[in-house]
Amino acid sequence: MKNKRKQKWILIMGILAIFAFYAFKQKREKAEQKRPNILFAIMDDVTYQHLGAYGCSWVKTPNFDRIAKNGLLFKNAYTPNAKCAPSRSCIVTGRNSWQLEEAANHWSYFPAKFRSFAEVLAENGYQVGFTGKGVSPVVAKNTDGSPRQMLVNAFNKITTVPPTPQISNVDYAANFTEFLKSTKGKPFFFWYGGLEPHRSYEYGSGLNKGGKKLSDVPDTDIYPFWPKADSVRTDLLDYAFEIEYFDKQLGKMLKQLEENGQLSNTLIVVTSDNGMPFPRVKGQEYEYSNHLPLAMMWADGIKHPGRKIDDYISFIDFAPTFLQLADVRKDKNPMAAITGKSLVDIFSSDQSGIIAKDRNFVLVGKERHDVGRPNDEGYPIRGIFEEHMLFLKNFKPDRWPSGDPITGYLNTDGSPTKTLCLNNVYATDDRFKYWLWNFGKRPDEELYDIARDPQCMNNLIHQSKYLATIKRLRTKMLAKLTEQHDPRVLGEGDIFDHYRYSDTKSVNFYERYMAKDPTLGKGWVNKTDFQDISKLPNALKSRNK
Repeated sequence: MKNKRKQKWILIMGILAIFAFYAFKQKREKAEQKRPNILFAIMDDVTYQHLGAYGCSWVKTPNFDRIAKNGLLFKNAYTPNAKCAPSRSCIVTGRNSWQLEEAANHWSYFPAKFRSFAEVLAENGYQVGFTGKGVSPVVAKNTDGSPRQMLVNAFNKITTVPPTPQISNVDYAANFTEFLKSTKGKPFFFWYGGLEPHRSYEYGSGLNKGGKKLSDVPDTDIYPFWPKADSVRTDLLDYAFEIEYFDKQLGKMLKQLEENGQLSNTLIVVTSDNGMPFPRVKGQEYEYSNHLPLAMMWADGIKHPGRKIDDYISFIDFAPTFLQLADVRKDKNPMAAITGKSLVDIFSSDQSGIIAKDRNFVLVGKERHDVGRPNDEGYPIRGIFEEHMLFLKNFKPDRWPSGDPITGYLNTDGSPTKTLCLNNVYATDDRFKYWLWNFGKRPDEELYDIARDPQCMNNLIHQSKYLATIKRLRTKMLAKLTEQHDPRVLGEGDIFDHYRYSDTKSVNFYERYMAKDPTLGKGWVNKTDFQDISKLPNALKSRNK
């Protein structure tokens, strides 16, 4: 009798335990459902002006425009470093590139000590994955030397036939659908890393396949540091065609979320990693290099959608925003200290324009991007955008800012526009200015009024009426960089030149090129980009003023 009562008691306790387990499971699932999904869509090389929501007429981006209209359009979003790998490294760590040791450079050996927010989300209940281009190009390994995926799970197996051979054959939208099958009710973070409009392009694809016309691009949309030539217009339309391809894949993802009933609780973020792959833009630190598109939509979380935000936003602000929304506790976050500031206050605001008055500046800079200088040296810059002014400090003005001429100006991708500008190095008339603006050496400091001169053509550094502005911006920039322990301003900047370049095909480029090494990798520039200007004294003596 006693044993029967004991068995009955055990049975009751077992039933109660099962009920408790399922109640806890339902409670946990319900709590997780309150945490938003995040779809982070990042284009590869797009300046902010070239999307419909910013007023561009010759690039059609209905899906980006939809997100801006039904969410938030940010008018002052900046990357700290206008090159693929360092920009993306800033995004995933929430730290400026000069705070990331080797990862300040392009093609770095990414330090194992810096965890990504995606890894932390995966450890805190999120399903995490990506398609296309992730944090790249870097070599990332764990502390034990095993391969490391900073975005956790790759979804690139499904392919398609793209409209041109230069567009990736990864079927981004289909891979996103495959990822969604793996979530099983968990909140998710997904990184859509389109490889468009990174070069190279199929020349004339915008005209022949995109239904565009040369007359679509007005003279005012051709920056003054490029010639107003048909080849430049054609190049711009090919760039536009690839942006539109990215936008179409984004549209398919939005449709998938709508069909699944997940759109309203998904924060959708759309941006780019750096400016357009054209001379004087990508790889530099000017307005069009660092000022990038940014729109966000989240029906359940953004109050008063349709607003335009004027606060200065840095890419280091993404990580703390996502971690806050995911309710990741400090003791569950092993990341290095985050420098960025969460944007959640903007979501809950009912204001347009400026939300936080202290969010009125961003810091920018770079070290080594592509190689090509002796000893694989970089071109170190630090700068500050504050309201409508840009101050830049070029620490090594004796070096060529876009890469050595003799090795092909490797920090500017090969293109019809680059070729046209380079050919003007031989000009004996006013056309020489196109080479000078895009590839010539620069002074040690620069100052621009972005409101009046967004092209950064009129350097105000020597105008006496700006002396107070220069002093204020220089002082503020150096103080902030010192707080962030930037080796460059602490007198230890040469360490960035000593970090190894992880692309073994191109490491020690200058020395190997001069030795005529046949194994040297140089596929991102054209053969005609390599110039010996030693017999052109105007080019050697010139300096942008």
